[in-house]
Amino acid sequence: MKTGEIFETQDGSHSIHSEKFGVSYHSKYGAIQESRHVFLEAGLYAQLEDKEEVAVLEIGFGTGLNALLTYQEAEEKKLRIRYDTFEAYPITLAEAITLNYPSLLGKGVMEEVFNEMHKAAWSTPIRLGDYFTFTKYNELFQRIDYPETFNVIYFDAFAPNAQPELWETELMEKMYNALKPGGMLVTYCAKGAVKRVMKGLGFTVEALKGPPGKREMTRAVKPNEV
Repeated sequence: MKTGEIFETQDGSHSIHSEKFGVSYHSKYGAIQESRHVFLEAGLYAQLEDKEEVAVLEIGFGTGLNALLTYQEAEEKKLRIRYDTFEAYPITLAEAITLNYPSLLGKGVMEEVFNEMHKAAWSTPIRLGDYFTFTKYNELFQRIDYPETFNVIYFDAFAPNAQPELWETELMEKMYNALKPGGMLVTYCAKGAVKRVMKGLGFTVEALKGPPGKREMTRAVKPNEV
């Protein structure tokens, strides 16, 4: 079943407008530049110092763009990355193979890796390249417990008005517990209500400059001593 309409964003990269939730997977101002800004530059890069391996948790696999960009970083920087991602409502394989991310990021290997991500069996770790271990789950993250496992969380759920249950205390607490001390959660969302929930759980909340088209984004850091 088709997820929604594929369209081109302003940086030339594709996104999808979800028929189910009535919102798009990425900013109309640029899918690739938004993903890089919010998740890699504000999240992954801030966790690279003095680490031989970085563990990344993504809530919302979506089109697979965040995973592909992170794979590219792992291979270029020769950094071992464990990447776990949850998606309750996956796009179809037919939709995935029409997305233009591999052609923009470097066809060939990138295309093979991107297709493999979407073809991979659920709940089964696979090795992609020399440095990237990838596992995707077709279930709700609320059902899983990870005690202090991850350095970074890419929180890429649909906006609070589309999926309000994913922005409330229960899920936020699960993510807080899943982070190692000093770990961080990054999201494009800058709503005050969301920040208050994060602060109430013990996060140190930072307002950062947002990607093009958005004034702010949020980074929430779990204290080193908790």
